[in-house]
Amino acid sequence: MTDLLAATAELVSVPSVSRGERALADRIEARLAARSGLEVVRIGDNVVARTRLGRAARLLLAGHTDTVPPAGNEIARIEGDILWGVGSADMKGGLAVMLDLAERAVEPEFDLTWVFYTTEEVARSENGLLVVAAERPDLLAADAAILGEPTGARIEAGCQGVLKVDITMGGERAHTARPWMGRNAIHRLGPLLERLAAFGGREPEIDGCRYREALEAVAVSGGVAGNVVPDTATVTVSHRFAPDHDREQALAGLRSLIGPAFDPDQGDMLEVVDFAAAASPGLDHPLFARLLAATEAPPRAKLGWTDVAFFVERGVPAVNFGPGDPELAHRADEHVSRADLDKVRRVLGELVGG
Repeated sequence: MTDLLAATAELVSVPSVSRGERALADRIEARLAARSGLEVVRIGDNVVARTRLGRAARLLLAGHTDTVPPAGNEIARIEGDILWGVGSADMKGGLAVMLDLAERAVEPEFDLTWVFYTTEEVARSENGLLVVAAERPDLLAADAAILGEPTGARIEAGCQGVLKVDITMGGERAHTARPWMGRNAIHRLGPLLERLAAFGGREPEIDGCRYREALEAVAVSGGVAGNVVPDTATVTVSHRFAPDHDREQALAGLRSLIGPAFDPDQGDMLEVVDFAAAASPGLDHPLFARLLAATEAPPRAKLGWTDVAFFVERGVPAVNFGPGDPELAHRADEHVSRADLDKVRRVLGELVGG
């Protein structure tokens, strides 16, 4: 039986910060190529492997190879049954399980596709799945998909959408010795920030999964010089919205919230700088019913955004299921347990057979 904790530590030891995944892609490609019966395709630093057994259905298992920059945790460290290190939970533990399954499932119940893709942790436009879809969309065809994102070894269904906007407040320049002759755009951010901070958030329940929306100011810019009243100031806002809303509904809700502090007649502007659609739970697929029974735990909502949405947009039902606590992702104390790794491997092994 594979020591998945040690296998994950090996992957953690290969640096793969976003846009620097080549060494890890080389290692993954070599392991998959050594397994007979797999068609292995590399597109850039994205690696896809699949069986061609003529089964009645195809299951796709996907995981991103990149991590966020380390926070003093670039060296893998095993203490007992816990592995510490950048990407251990998000999501090299999931990659280790996927690789082990690819090497050992020789007579699966379904045809299987494994997708190891790049740059998930940065701008949506750089996501490796988009690269694969543009060059070889056939490689992503499947009847269902499982994303190995950290979920604590239970199903996290769907995902919330992302709406990122720049809100620019207008003003009028003046000398700081005579500020009454101008209008301070940075000061005008105050009421706007107060409204953003007061956001309570909806908590809709969809297919038994409760989502919790979030709205945060994540960056502020403004200022001209130390003796000039600024005429513009911009705050970047990130809104995570539930799957019962689309882009226009999410944007309308944001506009309604900031309305009293936002005045286009004073030069205020709102620009959408990034968007990713939400995905509904989709738990009615028979394969996911089997997966849910095997986990012996109720599903919960995925509060972040994942590439479940990518597959759902393309008509492929998808869920998140992988080792590691999602609340540890991107933290300096990120870690994954042997118990989570072994459970996810056992459940997926039972699901696919072989």
